[in-house]
Amino acid sequence: MIRTIINIDEEKCDGCGICATACHEGAIGMVDGKAKLLKEDFCDGLGDCLPGCPTGAITFEEREAPAYDHAAVLANKAHEEKNHSHNDGGCPGSRARTIKHTPSSNSVQNELNGDLQSELTSWPIQIKLAPLQSPYFDNANLLIAADCSAFTYADFHRKFIRNHVVLIGCPKLDSVDYSEKLTEIIARNNIESVTIVRMEVPCCGGLEIATKKALQASGKFLPWQVVTISTDGRIVDRI
Repeated sequence: MIRTIINIDEEKCDGCGICATACHEGAIGMVDGKAKLLKEDFCDGLGDCLPGCPTGAITFEEREAPAYDHAAVLANKAHEEKNHSHNDGGCPGSRARTIKHTPSSNSVQNELNGDLQSELTSWPIQIKLAPLQSPYFDNANLLIAADCSAFTYADFHRKFIRNHVVLIGCPKLDSVDYSEKLTEIIARNNIESVTIVRMEVPCCGGLEIATKKALQASGKFLPWQVVTISTDGRIVDRI
């Protein structure tokens, strides 16, 4: 039958894996570092994989393809969930999940002793790998942080990550504009607030600019703040 289906340009694909994570049907996979449409009958043609592609490698096309098999997709999801419950294998960057920590009865004493527990509650945290929608985004206080900031500010987990869902990135190293991906995340989920933590170095301004553009483009009016950290680990500005 002739129907709408996605096409992936292998030459443009940079292997980031965002589309594979965004495809809820499991039609896309990574092969030899490139995204591939592995199961044409799993592709619904709606294009959840399109907005996050940083290189524009994914497009729609009308062509001969098997009909979308919704029953097979549901069966595959059930199979994967069952296997995942017994075996947390595979690439952690391709699976969105909530991280639950077991509260310690001696948590206060542990903190006094320097035995701190991670405050991270979601995975993945890289902006390029994050899903466009996830249950952990519901009613979330979103922290969008420069990846250097956690290494620079000594008490980053307790000061910033606690009670937040974290996304990190470096616009200079990734060489992408995060604003489109962040717009989709903010628009599609019930985000409560946004905190931007950036370094004082000029290149980190790209993260702040992209987030502000995303907030504006999302059409939502959310409380937000920007915290700037110096290279020697001090908070030098807060707006």
